[in-house]
Amino acid sequence: MGKRGMGRSGASYTVGQLAKLAGVSARTLRYYEEEGLLRPSRAESGYRVYAASDAKRLAYILSMRACGLPVATIHSLLENDEGDLRHVLHAHLLTLSAQRDSLDEAIERTEAAIATIERIEQMNENDAFEALKGERIAENERAYGHEARERWGDEAVDAANERLRAASREEWDALERLGDEINRQLAIAMATGDPAGEEARRLTHMHAQWIEGHWGAGRYTPEAHRGLAQMYLADDRFRSYYDDAVGAGATEFLVKALEACLP
Repeated sequence: MGKRGMGRSGASYTVGQLAKLAGVSARTLRYYEEEGLLRPSRAESGYRVYAASDAKRLAYILSMRACGLPVATIHSLLENDEGDLRHVLHAHLLTLSAQRDSLDEAIERTEAAIATIERIEQMNENDAFEALKGERIAENERAYGHEARERWGDEAVDAANERLRAASREEWDALERLGDEINRQLAIAMATGDPAGEEARRLTHMHAQWIEGHWGAGRYTPEAHRGLAQMYLADDRFRSYYDDAVGAGATEFLVKALEACLP
């Protein structure tokens, strides 16, 4: 705490004295008492009296509150020895460091998005479209590139990216529309409950067209399509693509439909 006298052996304090010494309000001390964090004794007059051990305990409490720990957690920690307290605070420090790293990444992404928007605002329509394609490809690479390259190799992934970069505005818009139609058809097929039925077969055909549009006609095969479907289930990021758009269980139904209906 850096407050002179907080740990004096044999010292005692009234509410006002300890509050002033610690730099907190008397109301705060009463709150900590109500929560079981502080346990002052009572003088014959009925006034609260805090011992040196209470002052030391308050220093612990204030330090942990400054770290952002909730009162309930502090109460639990104070019932254990100081070794446990240090261990928990070290763990809390690691958590805060991870949160800071995540926040730094979010800031970088936001700054990059702002820079992209400002750049696009200065572009003509065609240049803006090309920038949009580049951002989408880069986003997919960040999210799924590592797994895709491990499964199919750099050549296949690079070729798919080049296919999208070379897509015309009409081709790109057609793929976007087809993606939306797939989501609607997936909801219709799910409602039937039959992953091998007519609606599921229609869904499978549409999804195959969509994948072929991304990969290129010469690189699409039903076997590779099935492999992609398994990735949908193996990774939560893939699974969430359809579950978030259509509803829980959508990805699992789609995979069953592809397994049942692909040639």
